[in-house]
Amino acid sequence: MAKKRVHEIAKERGLTSKDVLAKLQAAGIEAKAAASSVEEDAAAKALDGGAPAAAPAEPAPQAAEPNAAPAATKAPPAAASGDGAGDRPVRPVRPVGDGGSAPAAGGAQGKRRRVVIDSQASRRDSMGPPPPQRPPRRRGGRRRRPLLEEPPVSAPVDTEIPVIKIPSGATVKEVAETLGLSSAEVIKTLMKLGEMATLTQTLPDDTVVVLAEALDRKAEMVSAAEEEAEEVVFEDSDDQLKNRPPVVTIMGHVDHGKTSLLDAIRETEVVAGEAGGITQHIGAYQVHSGEKTISFIDTPGHAAFTAMRARGADVTDIVVVVVAADDGVMPQTVEAIDHARAADVPIIVAVNKVDLESANVDKVKGEMANQGLQPEDWGGDTIFNNVSAKAKTGLDELLESILLVAEVEELRANPDAEASGSVIESHLDPGRGPVVTLLVQRGTLEVGDSVVAGAQWGKVRAMLSHTGERVDTAGPGDPVEVLGFDGVCEAGERVEVVDNDRRARQLAGERAHRLKTEAIARRGTRKLTLDEVFAKAQEGVIKELNIVLKADVSGSLEALLDELAKVPQEQVRINVIRSAAGGINESDVMLASASDAIIIGFNVRPLVDARRAAESEGVEIRSYSVIYKVTEELRAAMEGMLDSVEVEDILGQAEVKQTFRASRVGMIAGCEVTDGVVRRNAAVRLVRDGTVAWTGQIGSLRRFQDDVQEVTEGQECGIVLQDFADVKVDDVLEVYSTRQVEQTLDS
Repeated sequence: MAKKRVHEIAKERGLTSKDVLAKLQAAGIEAKAAASSVEEDAAAKALDGGAPAAAPAEPAPQAAEPNAAPAATKAPPAAASGDGAGDRPVRPVRPVGDGGSAPAAGGAQGKRRRVVIDSQASRRDSMGPPPPQRPPRRRGGRRRRPLLEEPPVSAPVDTEIPVIKIPSGATVKEVAETLGLSSAEVIKTLMKLGEMATLTQTLPDDTVVVLAEALDRKAEMVSAAEEEAEEVVFEDSDDQLKNRPPVVTIMGHVDHGKTSLLDAIRETEVVAGEAGGITQHIGAYQVHSGEKTISFIDTPGHAAFTAMRARGADVTDIVVVVVAADDGVMPQTVEAIDHARAADVPIIVAVNKVDLESANVDKVKGEMANQGLQPEDWGGDTIFNNVSAKAKTGLDELLESILLVAEVEELRANPDAEASGSVIESHLDPGRGPVVTLLVQRGTLEVGDSVVAGAQWGKVRAMLSHTGERVDTAGPGDPVEVLGFDGVCEAGERVEVVDNDRRARQLAGERAHRLKTEAIARRGTRKLTLDEVFAKAQEGVIKELNIVLKADVSGSLEALLDELAKVPQEQVRINVIRSAAGGINESDVMLASASDAIIIGFNVRPLVDARRAAESEGVEIRSYSVIYKVTEELRAAMEGMLDSVEVEDILGQAEVKQTFRASRVGMIAGCEVTDGVVRRNAAVRLVRDGTVAWTGQIGSLRRFQDDVQEVTEGQECGIVLQDFADVKVDDVLEVYSTRQVEQTLDS
């Protein structure tokens, strides 16, 4: 019978764990803590139908009298241990039966402890007044010191419990401080839930949520990324704000000409350098239209880079959705529109490849109108531009449309403030070290500034524009490459200028510590119990493919991780034991050797010492330049780890019409084949009244006096079952065959 923990039942029914424990104990079900497992059916019966049975009846005076004194001394401790709050101050409970003592419940003593078991309340009503006013003493005459002061409440308040935000990866001490409780009470509650933890131990997120519920509180876990995602509001006056270049993101379906369009605008050839003709990571560029400047962010169009496209929309002012005139709206086109709408930015549609004979601009407009983007010439408010990246036509009109929308948006920023912005991309250059491409969004970044981006910090040693020229300053809307960070930054991190290197190092250290504790909390969350491990081992379903993942830039790394997460992992699980940007080194090889992992490199190659270590340790290193190949080969490897399964094919059915007994042969079933075909020596199951009575093989198959190999539908035959004689009229013989089939991840 299925079992379930008390706190899970409480969560499903919208009750507290203490209420559920009380009702279970009243129904005679053994449950001492919120982590106790109980029979699900029995618990449901106790919670649904057990309440009337447990209601206190009017006690008989003669039954209550002998037990009055013991009950008066033992009732408070029993209540304390029953509701999971044994460390709270124990107060005498006034009887709430007669009219004279009822008002005392709302007096200076405050709200009395809730009665856990109804039968106890019944006994307490019959006890008469206990010696009140003085709290129980410990041995030695010292009064118990309360661990947590309970605020006096005159009456139950049916208000919703406020949600308390707790940082992910918090320790026991930090959780106690956030919940406003003592560490001793938190540790004691954890012990009741079956968790042994010290003050400085990091708790998994799900454990914190269950712990808070057991303490009658509601917790919401907040990661460092979610905290930083909160919008930062700057108080700049109108006099301080100056016009800045618009930041434009190019989005659209794969192979619809996004990079070619940008190349045509800035008159450079990037497509030739991309593997497979697909943009592999984000780039930021600036172009000039007359006296005005436009900053472009080129995002990849393949579905694997969905997260990178979303990040591009987060830092952008205007989105240009590129649609091929001969292809129309595709799945990634719809995703690009969704990202732009989520970022709440204006959209311009660029209909590319209009020079082709198969181009159909009206069809594209109709499909985009179905997505809610109504063209201006159709009475809508979305600007459509017909362009050709190959013929370089319509580009000036597109730039004019961008500047027109930017003028309407009134894009301004304060160039005199401390600089801040976002990381667009970062990678490790063998000669220059970490290279971070960032977009300045406010203030002016200068060489020599101390900067911090997430867990990385540094001092700006040099800045390069999108053309590779060294620059000393970068204002709002300018994309630049920065040298001087101490490590590779995560794409999308917020970059800020701080007063000095010491402050930058401190902030980066705090963020690194926070990310480390979050990783520990996630690892704790993924752990299985011994029961689960044993059950999965019995079923033969624990299979893991360990990999070490290295990529040239953090954006590609994130895209790979996102794509790997889409691979079905119900039967074989991908376990990424290390993922980082940079070349494959000896440390990666030794980790893979110790973990029986393979190393996958995306646009990176192993160093000389790493290659030698891989040869000596027998570690496989695979390098790729196109993301499709990574997922294809990983799927093939995972499917190779799957066991083949036995598949059953139904051949036919025969119904027993009459039975004969022969001395040499045994019981003969005279049958009519009602469906399919019956074959000699085939597997067969005998079905009687809808139930399988026997499974075996056909020993003999005859038609009239001849032995035959098979009998088809509509014909009669005689069948002798191998080692089975209990055949009766109206039995159904189901003939089938089995075969081994290799499994796939989707099967």
